[in-house]
Amino acid sequence: MRILVTGASGFIGSQFVRAAKSEGHAIAALIAPSKQVSSQDSGSDGIDWIPGTLSECPWEKVAAFQPDTCVHCAWVAIPGVYLESPENFKLVEDSLFFLKRSRQLGVRRIVSLGTCIEYQISRSRLSELHTPVEPRSTYALCKNQLREALEIAAREEGFENCWARVFYPYGPGEHPLRLCSSLIGKLRRDETISLKTPNSTKDYIFIDDLASALMKVVASGFTGSINLGTGQGITVKEIASTIARKLGKQGKIECSTPEIVDPLDYVVAESSLIRGLGWTPSVSLEQGIERLISAVNS
Repeated sequence: MRILVTGASGFIGSQFVRAAKSEGHAIAALIAPSKQVSSQDSGSDGIDWIPGTLSECPWEKVAAFQPDTCVHCAWVAIPGVYLESPENFKLVEDSLFFLKRSRQLGVRRIVSLGTCIEYQISRSRLSELHTPVEPRSTYALCKNQLREALEIAAREEGFENCWARVFYPYGPGEHPLRLCSSLIGKLRRDETISLKTPNSTKDYIFIDDLASALMKVVASGFTGSINLGTGQGITVKEIASTIARKLGKQGKIECSTPEIVDPLDYVVAESSLIRGLGWTPSVSLEQGIERLISAVNS
């Protein structure tokens, strides 16, 4: 495949680029103009680095690459900002423009990243086939608007369209304010951590496993919505306790009394569709935390 990747310098996009490259696919990677690409990253490594944005893309370079597939990862994702950022609205508009122009240049398959919090959250696993969609944040609302628009366009124009809902990725390269890296930083500073929602349960997926799942979806020809999650729930307390044990800081974890109610208390994937494509997670929580701690050390 000849894959055009947006958000290629981001947490998910960069790891997907590595996964796709390792499988021998040709990659054109759209990165922010401010992103510096070292000499060893360009030319002979099979990746065409294209500085640009969704709204200001050097289309002549994209046309020269002749992509047949687009994997759309670009979006605002800064912890504490992204959920209600007004940038979400612009990203819907910019994404539709970019993906339409890509189709005009020969892209016939589009795989876009959605989010697990598009779903109506309950105490049940979230199913692509059975769980209602009920976005409650600006981020989830805008993601869902893009999905709906792409589904209509796919029916009218006949291109392959897949919407991959991402659950809770973690691992090397994540933002320092994300849960795992934040906990590591605080414990290394010998801070005592009071967990406000210790029993909040999420589907945490190691970034390498997420990239391999996304690659499996891209290569499979799957169309429609699909969850990128493990199907296994892990509590905040389990995450914190694992990190504390690895750092020898077990006495630094406390639970708030009373606990704060988390509106996203149980967000776990029904994973039968992605597993049906032949994918299974390969990195356990213990292994993932160890690799993240090592990466933060380096």
